[in-house]
Amino acid sequence: MSERYDIAIVGSGPAGLSASINAKIRNKNIIIFGSKDLSNKVTKAPKINNYLGLPNITGEQLKESFVKHIQAMDIDITVERINNIYAMGEYFALMANEKTYEATSVILATGVEFTRPLPGELEYLGRGVGYCATCDAPLYKGKVVTVIGYNKESVEETNFISELVGKVYFIPMYKGEYKLNPSIEIIKAVPKEIKGTDKVDRLILNNSEISTDAIFILKDSISPGQLVPGLEMEEMHIKVNRKMETNLPGLYACGDITGKPYQYIKAAGEGLVSALNAVSFIDNKVNKELSDCKL
Repeated sequence: MSERYDIAIVGSGPAGLSASINAKIRNKNIIIFGSKDLSNKVTKAPKINNYLGLPNITGEQLKESFVKHIQAMDIDITVERINNIYAMGEYFALMANEKTYEATSVILATGVEFTRPLPGELEYLGRGVGYCATCDAPLYKGKVVTVIGYNKESVEETNFISELVGKVYFIPMYKGEYKLNPSIEIIKAVPKEIKGTDKVDRLILNNSEISTDAIFILKDSISPGQLVPGLEMEEMHIKVNRKMETNLPGLYACGDITGKPYQYIKAAGEGLVSALNAVSFIDNKVNKELSDCKL
């Protein structure tokens, strides 16, 4: 049986880290998913003047402060990409590449996914389009698979699936070196549209098209509406109330993903609010169970 955490936090930017710190202070058993490098957006800021108490700090310096704080709290980041989150009634199931995690409450702090879905992406999701290559690659043994990679991790996944399927195309969406297996064909083009009939059969590019049986789109994060079935959205943001509650009991959201302004101090504050209310949700749940046992 899987260990069930009190709170699972998805995202390691200011909102997620703030949530993890405040949940840990209140003695909850937590797990936080993200990157050891924390938020890339933080490190890219040349100067930050509106973070209270830290005038003229650079993004890199702020990141170092975050790292020192979570290390002092003995919080370790689990480097896993969460592909799906399902409300199971008494708990949430968080699906990673090769493992399932369980938590009584979940806090989403994934940041904003600025890239909009490709035309056809949502239409063919589950019918040839996927976000977890290592999960679904065995379904395409002997077939043609195309990977659209937005990060370095996508290279590792592409190498893995090349050993399982017939042919792999890799379309890099970032600049850098791509240490791919020799059998993988790199196509430097811009994806424009996913086409098919009952399922995917081709990808339209800016200069050509590819016949393919599957398309894996590998990004740092998946848009929340696709990540959590039934989650209520307001355009590209998660709809929350003042307690950072979503429409799903036990599921909270904080930071940029809940709306503007996209500011570090706002994200950290919302992380605190979401953690406090997730803690209250768990405590109330425990108290109710104890009360029911006494009846």
